[in-house]
Amino acid sequence: MSLLGRRWPAPLAKPMAPFFVAGLVMLYGVNSFANVLMNTDEFKNDPRNPNVKGKKPEAH
Repeated sequence: MSLLGRRWPAPLAKPMAPFFVAGLVMLYGVNSFANVLMNTDEFKNDPRNPNVKGKKPEAH
């Protein structure tokens, strides 16, 4: 007896493939847009920007 119950002979990956592809496209688009925004003049010197080449916090 399986913990997940009975195995049903229903396809899962094939009908969901367009949603998987759309999710990857959205993740790529959001990441690209975030990278573009990090390099704008408004946020280029923001201390929260991970690309800022400023002082590093001193160790204890």
